[in-house]
Amino acid sequence: MSEGDFEQLVADALDAIPEALGRRMDNVAVTVEDWPTAEQIGGRSGTLLGLYEGVALTRRSPLSYGGAMPDRITIFKGPISRLARDDADLVRLVTTTVVHEVAHHFGISDARLTELGWA
Repeated sequence: MSEGDFEQLVADALDAIPEALGRRMDNVAVTVEDWPTAEQIGGRSGTLLGLYEGVALTRRSPLSYGGAMPDRITIFKGPISRLARDDADLVRLVTTTVVHEVAHHFGISDARLTELGWA
């Protein structure tokens, strides 16, 4: 799949987030990279499909967060493409990964995402 087509899948997944939630996303940039760096993997086990780096909305305050650089959500094309069995599975993996990382922006833990079926 081309880079542009993959980026469109990510954009489609973001567009599918309910408008009320999308409006609450604040100071976060979503990007696509081919593969995670060693620093991004940071000793994690398993395959890294996406990564949220920043301060979750639930942990921000006007005194501690003013003037901060944008949080980052990175979606990794290589690992997702390698895991996908077909085009439909690719769409499912991209959507699940985007929702998972956006949920971290809202302060939802991995444990809770597993309970909700978004891990």
